[in-house]
Amino acid sequence: MRNANVEIEDLRTFVELAQAGGVSAAAVRLGISKSMVSRRLARLEEDLGVQLLTRSTRGAALTEAGATFRDYAARICTEIDVARETILPAGDLRGRLRIAVPLTFGPTHFAHMLAEMARRHPHLHIQTCYSDRFVDLIAEGYDCAIRVGYLEDSNLVARSIGRIYGKLVASPGYVEAHGSPETPEELGSHEALMQGTEAWQLMDGDRIVTVRPHGRFKADNGPALVAAAVAGLGIAYLPDWITHEYVVAGALVPIMKRYPPPPAGAYVIRPPGQHPARKIRVLTELLVEYCD
Repeated sequence: MRNANVEIEDLRTFVELAQAGGVSAAAVRLGISKSMVSRRLARLEEDLGVQLLTRSTRGAALTEAGATFRDYAARICTEIDVARETILPAGDLRGRLRIAVPLTFGPTHFAHMLAEMARRHPHLHIQTCYSDRFVDLIAEGYDCAIRVGYLEDSNLVARSIGRIYGKLVASPGYVEAHGSPETPEELGSHEALMQGTEAWQLMDGDRIVTVRPHGRFKADNGPALVAAAVAGLGIAYLPDWITHEYVVAGALVPIMKRYPPPPAGAYVIRPPGQHPARKIRVLTELLVEYCD
């Protein structure tokens, strides 16, 4: 009989494999080699005496036995995590914390706090994915995510960690060539720099006005939109922490100051569950302290 730690890691590997749908994706999630994933799965199947997954060129699919066993394995792993947290000394965190962070803000505004989290908890393994794409926390196996902006309705649990203020900006050259809109209605005749087909919200006193601008330049990254605005391609709707240095330098100027965007938020998002893991609670408290 192998020791319990190895058996638990075999279970965790199987759960990740079942969620990821393939050895390569599970290896990335776990931060181990593909050969290690395969060895752990083979060891678990040998112990159980059943085949849990079928392999093909398209990935891995659960067998009937594997689908049944997955739910039990996931519950066991969760219970062990809770038990470990209960008996650990106060403040001591172990295991893995996998976080999705926006590329636009993450490296400059959150990376040093994640490094501080790792410094305070030397037995905690932190894996961070920096991307501006929408990450499916459950399907891709993340413990939590930091998200910035306006949240869409979902079954995920959100905890606010701070507020974000922004403004509409354009280059002095754009304003000189095309003028500056004075009202939300006038935005329709200007080039907007957007992430996609999003709507912009503006405050008219206490009332929120929604406008749907249009433009020929789109990017899913804040710094790319700033570069386009500085180049005089149009009007951008961006957080202050991206545009501040350009406004101070005179490369961008605020416009439509009578109609500012409403404050957005920064959040820690996690999958649904009665109680968040202590490592997520500790991270959230650290981020709230930082943002305040």
